[in-house]
Amino acid sequence: MRSTAVLFAVSALVSSALGATYPKKDTFVGQSFLTGFSHEAIADPTHGRVNYVDQATALKTNLTFATDNTFIMRADDFNTLTPSGPGRNSVRIKSNNQYGANHVTVFDIRHMPQGCGTWPAAWEVNEATWPNGGEVDILEGTNDIEPNQSTLHTSANCAQPAGLAMNGKVVSNNCDVAANGNAGCGVQSSVPKNYGKSFNAAGGGFYAMERTTTAIKVWFWTRNDPAVPADVKTAGASVNTDAWGTPTALFVNNQCDIASHFSAHNIIINLTFCGDWAGIPQFFNTLGGCPGDCNTFVNQNPKAFSEAFWDFAGFHVYES
Repeated sequence: MRSTAVLFAVSALVSSALGATYPKKDTFVGQSFLTGFSHEAIADPTHGRVNYVDQATALKTNLTFATDNTFIMRADDFNTLTPSGPGRNSVRIKSNNQYGANHVTVFDIRHMPQGCGTWPAAWEVNEATWPNGGEVDILEGTNDIEPNQSTLHTSANCAQPAGLAMNGKVVSNNCDVAANGNAGCGVQSSVPKNYGKSFNAAGGGFYAMERTTTAIKVWFWTRNDPAVPADVKTAGASVNTDAWGTPTALFVNNQCDIASHFSAHNIIINLTFCGDWAGIPQFFNTLGGCPGDCNTFVNQNPKAFSEAFWDFAGFHVYES
């Protein structure tokens, strides 16, 4: 009986890590970002040197720009700031729709923000209930420090086992926000050109995240990688994650009940500066190679943010 039970448990775990075919639910390309997402003019929860503006302001000041096949989000790169005034104008958007278990999000990104002081992120969360309901950080980093890190943040009793079948490097395995300074359980990508300057020099690429009740996976392919799946590259009517190969990051149900730790999420894209991660001297000065104090740098060097912009070819959400 014991051997049968063990075999069943292993089989269930393996099955939970397998993919599936998902039909397309939503597509956001160009102008549809303006109707499918809301600009969040809120105080930065990560205490960055940023001033998030509303959609009307973003459009008027050209911080948001949309054509038929392009959506741009960028930071102000004209104005010098006073220390006592608001932070650098930037944009944070949140999808109007929420997506629960059994969905896939595919990001086709031509350019991401780069430069000292920057902290860009593409992620999923329910802001109203956080940390209950969980958080999935798909693309995130600071100060041009490569590689990208995909991370889960959760309420208590969620961890990740060692030895999972993925290409990335595990850097932390306790997802609980109350542990380890809210480092979460993170995996660094091992695929080249996955973040910052090298990502942009390669013309960007494709990030994809699959979430089920028992597993969460993240993949990355650079723009001209011949291994980019056809359904990812063409944004087809459906995607088959079984055909995508080994993921960059894999999180499983083994030591974390994913179904109870992750609720329906909004997609959030933002660009902040300094704050709780990018502004720490270890990341700003030592690893980032950036000069002086992060807030002062952001205040006094507007032209340093000429490359601090997102250029999206599209987002595509698939759900079963």
